Amino acid sequence: MVGENGRGAESVRPERITAIVTQSGNAYMEGFTPFWDVLFAHAEDRAVNESAVRELLTAEATRWQYTHGVPTDRLDRIGPETWTLDQAGLDRPGNKDIQLQLFWDYRFNLDAYPVFQEYFRTHQPPLLAAWGRGDEIFGPAGAEAFTRDLPDAEIHLLDAGHFALETHGPEIAALVRGFLGRHVK
Repeated sequence: MVGENGRGAESVRPERITAIVTQSGNAYMEGFTPFWDVLFAHAEDRAVNESAVRELLTAEATRWQYTHGVPTDRLDRIGPETWTLDQAGLDRPGNKDIQLQLFWDYRFNLDAYPVFQEYFRTHQPPLLAAWGRGDEIFGPAGAEAFTRDLPDAEIHLLDAGHFALETHGPEIAALVRGFLGRHVK
């Protein structure tokens, strides 16, 4: 929602946004979980915290992102190729350094949060949040926070982890179809 001119969506063409669908798309500080502690520490002091952040780029950490918070009866919906392919990308020469830079840069996203929130308050776009209740990367509080500025936001906390689409794809698809059917003509 930041335009090509670097300004917020409201300065570009807010009427072009007819609805917002988000799945672990944070726009509030409440969504940050302890997972982010090391990332924010890294943003403040790269040298001291780099080794801890590199741990987030291991095969074990990548698999955790897919499986943590997922009910046991839905784990079989996540094919091992998901985290295996992600890890293969992470393991390409030079990519871990790129990921470290992306993690470091994330702090600049926080500067846009007040712009997003002002846009929400001013324009009141319909919003659907389908979030994993067990998401320990962007916690459920991040989804619920949307209602502060968008009281009519539809918030659905599913019995899922961070990658809710992997385990709850049909349910999320139904939510999106219904939401768009009500709000996009």
